[in-house]
Amino acid sequence: MKMRQGIPLGLAALLAAAALVLSGCQPPKSEPVRPVKIAEGEIDPAAWGKAYPVNYDLWKKTADPTPPGKSKYKRGYDADKITYDKLSEFPYMALLFNGWGFGVEYNEPRGHAYMMKDQIDIDPSRVKAGGVCLTCKTPYAPKLEKEKGQEYYSKPWNEVHAMVPEPHRELGVACVDCHDPKDMSLRISRGFSLGKALESLKVDPAKLTRQDMRSLVCAQCHVTYNIPKDENMKSVGVYFPWQGSKWGNISVENVIRQIRSDPTVGEWKQNVTGFKLAFIRHPEFELFSASSVHWKAGVSCADCHMPYTKVGAYKVSDHRVTSPLKNDLKACMQCHTETSDWLREQVTTIQDRTASLMLRSGYATATAAKLFEMANAAEAAGKKIDKELYVKAKDYYEEAFYRTSFVGAENSVGFHNPTEATRILGDATAFAGKAEGLLRQALAKSGIDVPQVVNLELNKYLDGRGKKKLAFQKAVEIQDPFGVQEKLLTVQHTK
Repeated sequence: MKMRQGIPLGLAALLAAAALVLSGCQPPKSEPVRPVKIAEGEIDPAAWGKAYPVNYDLWKKTADPTPPGKSKYKRGYDADKITYDKLSEFPYMALLFNGWGFGVEYNEPRGHAYMMKDQIDIDPSRVKAGGVCLTCKTPYAPKLEKEKGQEYYSKPWNEVHAMVPEPHRELGVACVDCHDPKDMSLRISRGFSLGKALESLKVDPAKLTRQDMRSLVCAQCHVTYNIPKDENMKSVGVYFPWQGSKWGNISVENVIRQIRSDPTVGEWKQNVTGFKLAFIRHPEFELFSASSVHWKAGVSCADCHMPYTKVGAYKVSDHRVTSPLKNDLKACMQCHTETSDWLREQVTTIQDRTASLMLRSGYATATAAKLFEMANAAEAAGKKIDKELYVKAKDYYEEAFYRTSFVGAENSVGFHNPTEATRILGDATAFAGKAEGLLRQALAKSGIDVPQVVNLELNKYLDGRGKKKLAFQKAVEIQDPFGVQEKLLTVQHTK
């Protein structure tokens, strides 16, 4: 056999042929997206799209409807164009939020393309706080806050919204919210909110990794925040109640401690109890970063909600920001070897259990609220209510209210951190039970006959919401896999 540099010629030919076959099976290398400098101050996403057409086209798809059946609990905007009414899905919320804009209209969120449009269409009671309500809705917020200062926060919403250039008054989150126009690196555009919050955590921005930033650009909005008020109940700012927390442990206990210790963030009065309360808003980052499995594994928000995808020769982060469920679990299968059906079942199981615990804690808290209403009415009629018992019950009640609101407002139905969501809801139910027990004692001491089962009068709160009352069919069947809500509603309406 002839040899070629020590290798038989026949073997050399086979190796060469194999190399050709193997090279033909390999996918072509992805072309990196090359940074193009954008003019400083450019907000129009169409201008950015000329430099980055692939990312821009994906971003525009946040307006596309979601095929039905992808997500059981967060259906968003489906082919039937239904807006899902959260108060009808979870009726106890209508009682607890009565007296507040969220008690009039509280809808399940749609895609990012609708964030500004939905705020324009929402009941006016939802934007009474003024221009500050635009902080997460428009990419013009940082510019307006810098130019207008205090007026940005306190002026009526309509006036501040009119300051946005007319072509962009329905524009939601855009490229400039997350990217530096010089080099497309990720940046925090809302230094007046998230920037200050990170300072309170003693986080050095210079030490943040790119993976950190792939979560923090989302945390500019997907957090709970408070709107401090002056003596005239005018908004004077916006802040995240993170003081006293630390990176990776923004606990619900500390969030509640902060808002309960600051009288300026009592934004509304709860009608059923008469209490001045703050509010919990979509705390996705807080729940996810509280030592969840994925957080500890180094996963970022973008890994799951903006997974890498290939468009032609380009590998890019998918700017159609959406739930992995609505993207057929492709993001999950980057790390997990199981099938999409298996993974979907795990997500739904977690969410079913969370929904069940939400219902238990929510109705327990609502029951305590109605007992406060009974105690307040008795005192107004001249009955003496034991103040010590009342004050202790109020303390427990607020702890329950903020906890059940925390998980109810968080948009993953517990999936971002199942163990923490379960713990929070368990504590909420326990606090509500303690409040109920103390109130029953106080009412009994005053000679008031307390029924074994408290009538929550839910129809009064659901039906009295004015023109924005929305219909929602089969809420119990869809949202209550274990039949908890149906049984609780039956019990609560029993005389």
